[in-house]
Amino acid sequence: MDTKITQALSAADLSRVIEMAWEDRTPFDAIEQNFGLSEPQVIALMRKELKRGSFNLWRQRVTGRATKHVALRSKLVTRAYCSMQYKQK
Repeated sequence: MDTKITQALSAADLSRVIEMAWEDRTPFDAIEQNFGLSEPQVIALMRKELKRGSFNLWRQRVTGRATKHVALRSKLVTRAYCSMQYKQK
């Protein structure tokens, strides 16, 4: 991964990119739109920032997952997160 990219991200932004990459409903396009990181750059970032086992689990989950790619996702999916995800208690 280009170290310039990770240096350009604040700790909070880096954390948010990793969080968005883990979320099943957040497409790579949303990460690119918000942070300017393409899918290969996000993969490289995750490889660099996560432990090897965590990275491998993440790659298995996102590889071919329709919700991570706007072109593959159903037109019925209109939001990037579960409706129950951010409810206040």
